[in-house]
Amino acid sequence: MLRGKKILIGITGSIAAYKSVFLIRLLIKAGAEVKVIMTEAAIEFVSPLTYSTISKNPVLYKLSDEGSWSNHVMLGRWADLMLIAPLSANTLSKMAIGACDNLLLAVYLSATCPVMAAPAMDEDMWKHPAVQQNLAKLADYGNKILPVYNGELASGLSGPGRMAEPEEILQAIEDFLSGNQDKLKGKKILISAGPTYEPIDPIRFIGNRSSGKMGIALAKTCAEHGGEVTLVLGPSAEIVPKNIKVINVQTAAEMYEQCNKTFLKADLGIMCAAVADYTLANPSDTKIKKQEEGLTLELSQTNDILRSLGHNKKQDQVLVGFALETNNEVDNAKQKLASKKADMIILNSLNDTGAGFGTDTNKITIFDAKGGQIAFEQKSKAEVARDIVKTIIEYANY
Repeated sequence: MLRGKKILIGITGSIAAYKSVFLIRLLIKAGAEVKVIMTEAAIEFVSPLTYSTISKNPVLYKLSDEGSWSNHVMLGRWADLMLIAPLSANTLSKMAIGACDNLLLAVYLSATCPVMAAPAMDEDMWKHPAVQQNLAKLADYGNKILPVYNGELASGLSGPGRMAEPEEILQAIEDFLSGNQDKLKGKKILISAGPTYEPIDPIRFIGNRSSGKMGIALAKTCAEHGGEVTLVLGPSAEIVPKNIKVINVQTAAEMYEQCNKTFLKADLGIMCAAVADYTLANPSDTKIKKQEEGLTLELSQTNDILRSLGHNKKQDQVLVGFALETNNEVDNAKQKLASKKADMIILNSLNDTGAGFGTDTNKITIFDAKGGQIAFEQKSKAEVARDIVKTIIEYANY
């Protein structure tokens, strides 16, 4: 599948640089021609000799060497794909602002080919708002960002930040260059994410612990596959790439209205939001003062968004819902699938460590209306999003 393809690999200063040795072997075995560029920091981890031996091409890491100039313009035009793996936080920040102080950055800025990146860094660095903002900028520039894995890190900690495995990166390259990444091209996709806040008074509200991470990961993945994504998002501090249309809402009623309106023209709906089941019957217009006798709140049911969409969806529309359960998980998920008239229900359980609200990981089982059932191991939410979107594409035969 990669025979004759020209792949330019950028290596930055990260312990994950050793994985790129195995990746290059896989690319060569698949028939690709590989050239390697390194930053000088990367040389501290793996020697240029190793990469040149594996790739069968000289390795470049200086803009000039003994009077000879490395033609970064031609390198950027030579490749069918430029892959930066590992992508360190340092190089990420420079790419985000357009800095150009080494050969790799010069090639990146002058590349006319698509650019893909596989980040690698420690958990706290990965979670830092500046890093997440820089990743969003790269995605906005049109670069494809591969998800990181959750697992043991160089610091000895365990969490998100591991570079994708060579086999996963190879598959991503093959999918991208074969056009499989465009499976959702032309599809209008509605995704709901985050919590809803139901006001008690102008100061207080009833809410939940949803961060919106899972829904935003799904939105990013659908957009990477060519989908035209509209994200109806409850209150969330997560950063959303600019290529995703965002409709911000606060309450269940607002989310109900926007989802029903958007789904009319959608091909696919993924209801991932943690919508309140109850809202205040009569919220106060002024701050409620503390009372000696306590406070009783009268609640009323909110409209069921998934049920509304399921009972009104057209034959050519696909509808996916989520079920977060604490007991009788499988029975409840199957019952929800039938009663809401959805095509697919994604079950996660608060009984599973690393699943649920606020975490960077999730563990899911997917049930579909054709009787299918697929269980997945715990993974990062970015990886879970890829599993979900792949399953939807296969189910809907997109």
